[in-house]
Amino acid sequence: MSYEAAKNKAWDELFKTGLAIKQKVSFFGEDFEVNPEDKSVISVLNSVPAKDFTSIIILHYLAVRLRGLPETSNEWLTFRELSGVEGYLDAFKRRVVEPIVKKYGSNPKALFGALKNLPAKKFEGSESGIIVMALPGVPALVKVWGKDAEFEADANVYFDRSILKFFCTEDIVVLAGFVASKI
Repeated sequence: MSYEAAKNKAWDELFKTGLAIKQKVSFFGEDFEVNPEDKSVISVLNSVPAKDFTSIIILHYLAVRLRGLPETSNEWLTFRELSGVEGYLDAFKRRVVEPIVKKYGSNPKALFGALKNLPAKKFEGSESGIIVMALPGVPALVKVWGKDAEFEADANVYFDRSILKFFCTEDIVVLAGFVASKI
């Protein structure tokens, strides 16, 4: 499906919620205004339209938010534990895990530098982990392990089980790619 078709489908789903007025959505700490009148998603900071894949994620999220945000479960799932991901595992590794390992594998504690620029906090259950609030109510946990005598450096992004109530697998891959690029 092309971005345009996916975007139109996302708008259709959003209109089913009865959306009639502008809404603001914080995406990785940046506010976007969703305007149903002209079907636009615009950055509040610089008045620039969001890229199509950003708009799609925001529209899908907003449709769920308008129906009622699900509670987070505090049960962290790896991408592999989500259903229907088999065809996306290579893309997830290439777009998410490898860039994080490349950036932080030699110095996992440098990950904490991302806390300055994002709505994020340290994850207390890990030596080098942070929880990034991608969207309000949509946390992503990033963990990095440095190279040692036995293992190569590694990383992973985990999602609260509630992610399944927000997004399809393809959206989760895109969202995880945003996490990797924003940190």
